[in-house]
Amino acid sequence: MLGEERSNTLPPLLNVGFYNFVLTHKIVALVRCDSAPIKRLVQQLRHEGTRLIDATQGRRTRCVIFLDSGQVVLSALSQETLAKRLLRVETALSEEFPLENPQIPPLTP
Repeated sequence: MLGEERSNTLPPLLNVGFYNFVLTHKIVALVRCDSAPIKRLVQQLRHEGTRLIDATQGRRTRCVIFLDSGQVVLSALSQETLAKRLLRVETALSEEFPLENPQIPPLTP
């Protein structure tokens, strides 16, 4: 059949809390939300109403996730928790699909 050639692998997803998921390859930064500039940005995005995704389920925001599309996701999980989850996802991917000959470019001062 035509659909049988498709791979059964799903894109890597990060659980940002309460069964809300973000594609890992879209994440640019995980930022704590306790600084004044981040709080102002979140308030501005709430007022704008188009680029903010609130995944806190009414809980206190602990982490702000910036995506490469310009969207911002609010999570009730701490940035440390999300970073550990992201590392687990990336580690599982590297074990499942190892690089055959990883080439690391030399550092030049």
